[in-house]
Amino acid sequence: MNSDKIKKGVEACPKRSLLKAMGYTNSQIAKPLIGIVNSYNEVVPGHMHLKDIARAVKDGVLSAQGTPMEFNVIGVCDGLAMGHAGMKYSLSSREVIADSIECMAMAHAFDALVFIPNCDKIVPAMLMVAARINVPSIFVSGGPMLSLNDGKTNLDLNSAFEAVGSYMNKSIDEDELMRIEQSCCPTCGSCSGMFTANSMNCLSEALGMALSGNGSIPAVYSKRLVLAKTAGEMIMDILKKDIRPKDIMTKEAFMNALTVDMALGCSTNSVLHLMAIANEAEVSMDLNMVNTISSRTPNLCKLAPAGPYHMQDLDAAGGVYKVISELCKKNLINENVMTCTTKTMKQNLEEFHPYVTRSDVIRPIEEPYSDKGGIAVLFGSLAPNGSVVKRSAVSAEMMKHRGPARVFDCEEDACSAIYSGKIQKGDVVVIRYEGPAGGPGMREMLNPTSAIAGMGLDKHVALITDGRFSGATRGAAIGHVSDEAASKGPIAYVVEGDFISIDIPNNKLDLDVESSVMEQRKKTMVIKKKDDLKGYIARYAKSVSSADKGAIVR
Repeated sequence: MNSDKIKKGVEACPKRSLLKAMGYTNSQIAKPLIGIVNSYNEVVPGHMHLKDIARAVKDGVLSAQGTPMEFNVIGVCDGLAMGHAGMKYSLSSREVIADSIECMAMAHAFDALVFIPNCDKIVPAMLMVAARINVPSIFVSGGPMLSLNDGKTNLDLNSAFEAVGSYMNKSIDEDELMRIEQSCCPTCGSCSGMFTANSMNCLSEALGMALSGNGSIPAVYSKRLVLAKTAGEMIMDILKKDIRPKDIMTKEAFMNALTVDMALGCSTNSVLHLMAIANEAEVSMDLNMVNTISSRTPNLCKLAPAGPYHMQDLDAAGGVYKVISELCKKNLINENVMTCTTKTMKQNLEEFHPYVTRSDVIRPIEEPYSDKGGIAVLFGSLAPNGSVVKRSAVSAEMMKHRGPARVFDCEEDACSAIYSGKIQKGDVVVIRYEGPAGGPGMREMLNPTSAIAGMGLDKHVALITDGRFSGATRGAAIGHVSDEAASKGPIAYVVEGDFISIDIPNNKLDLDVESSVMEQRKKTMVIKKKDDLKGYIARYAKSVSSADKGAIVR
């Protein structure tokens, strides 16, 4: 066993004494040492209950004759970090989480790991480091928050963000604003729509690193604890058979994950994170692959923000594995891939029997919402290296659009213009210097997109940025523009009034400016730099790659 490094032989006497100082017995030390990687904290609603999940995992490990040893990692709440300097630390925290787990796992020679993530950056960070250190691993999330139906609509966190815009637009009053505030986040768990956290927890199933139900079982359901206990038991079987993350996260597994991504209509952030995970797994992946898979994968789900349904509805309809089973009807899934059950995807599907299915939530593949997947990558003169849009959340009116640019060099200035009524129907809002290096940290633009939606402009106004979006964003929101402004990408040279052409069906994003004019602008316009950066974020800005490469730290 890997843990023999710290417990076998005369030389390990000091190490055993340290373990015994923790209260471990000789028999416990002799068993496989299983690291329980828990992102519990008292700051994030998605993580507040993870002590209970960890306890259930430990019960499973103990019943299967292992010794669980828990340690914790940080977790940033994007909702709390949104709209201020804190958001610079959201995406960048992904690398901190991955690196800190690597430190703990390598220093303490665990035989296997059970990962307990829940929110946006924690899931991909843990998948990244699982591939990097490549010891037997399994994932079990804390599960999604419930959505509350208040008799008017199904509420979620995005309801609150959009309510701010509606209040500013005087379409709702303060009482209605407070009603939404009090009701939209009713339980623990990751925010209830197909936002980034739930997207990544669902894709953990599709990758084969998590058990069926990991992405969809609500946090407050007792079967979430059953899933956690099962994962704790399963890790011992994975260890016995020596199945490692790179045995599971193969090229074929990533193709499966992208396919499920398109069928579910996941967050645009999923593309960024899958790129980063693939890099750690030493699997080649680029943005062109996203369009290839999207072009052949029907969109089967319209989960919030794209539609009225939430994660509890997806679970009731059969969850991720029901989606996978539909995709298998047209041979869109490689069923021969290995999974964390120690069985192939095909074997898992043979054992999968949902108690209830709902064709209104998961469409039969013969009757999809659309023939193409939920995400599109757009290329063109404004985004030569690509940009990403959640196609399934774009209204029909905005699938093709041409309008004048309204240019802002930060999110705050754009929000001020939107709230003050300076953005008009037909405009294309451009927010730049918010990329991985230029932000730094590639802030999410949920505030401006929610403001646009809340003020009733989402069918008339597009937003383009080298930053990124929350999974809760809806509308013609095109992010991850590469190269970014700080790297002298074309978006740096857009000026007020330039016309921008958006053609989502044909994967095009163009700046309608003559090349000679652009060349002149490059000679005269100064690239802005943030010289006041300190600490970790300054180091991050110097080493992070572009969005089209997954915003990985090199």
